[in-house]
Amino acid sequence: MEQHNRTDGPLVHRRALLGLPVAVVCGSALTACGARTTDAATTAERIEPVTPPEDLMREHGVLKRVLLIYREGVRRIDTGGTVPTVELHASAGLIRSFIEEYHERLEEQYVFPPLVAAGKLTDTVTILLQQHQRGRTVTGRILEATGTTPSAQARRALAADLTAFVRMYEPHEAREDTVVFPALREVVSADRFNEMGDIFEAEEHRRFGTAGFAGVVDQVADIEKSLGIYDLAQFTPRA
Repeated sequence: MEQHNRTDGPLVHRRALLGLPVAVVCGSALTACGARTTDAATTAERIEPVTPPEDLMREHGVLKRVLLIYREGVRRIDTGGTVPTVELHASAGLIRSFIEEYHERLEEQYVFPPLVAAGKLTDTVTILLQQHQRGRTVTGRILEATGTTPSAQARRALAADLTAFVRMYEPHEAREDTVVFPALREVVSADRFNEMGDIFEAEEHRRFGTAGFAGVVDQVADIEKSLGIYDLAQFTPRA
């Protein structure tokens, strides 16, 4: 975690929390995970269970928002600004815990094997698996680089890693959403499909508490607000 010279209590406390893993932050004052989850949303999910592809695709939404954070980090580095190491470190921590250690493990255990067994998309699955491994390597470097204030050379390397991660995962998730996940229904039975939904939901709450996905989204929103990129209207082009 980044070491700070400033001693102003609230800021130091907030930054320290931003650097913690998801499971720890969910129990902190940063996001108050679960506090923002409405009763209506919780009830709706109980009535209408999320299907496996929908579950995986909304998790891709979290990934997309982190990629936007990475883009903002690159922009600041390229323009000579201060590297937002705290926010980038927290974002890479979310990638590690929510995407790599949870989302991708579900894909590797439950989505890819039945496709390969059915002889479908085998070449695509091979590439996706390679990209999972490469992504974990890049995430490790990003976590290391943002654990302290980077030198001029380290800034350039960090920007390159952030850019490479974005470049790989944009087509990666798009191919899964449009080709891989739709094909899943063709290779598993209806009973197995429903069973996978239950497995995914149970694993989500086991790892991330009662707030689950909603708590992770809240963490991403906190990082966006810290960087000043949360307001959706700012991305609307001028007429």
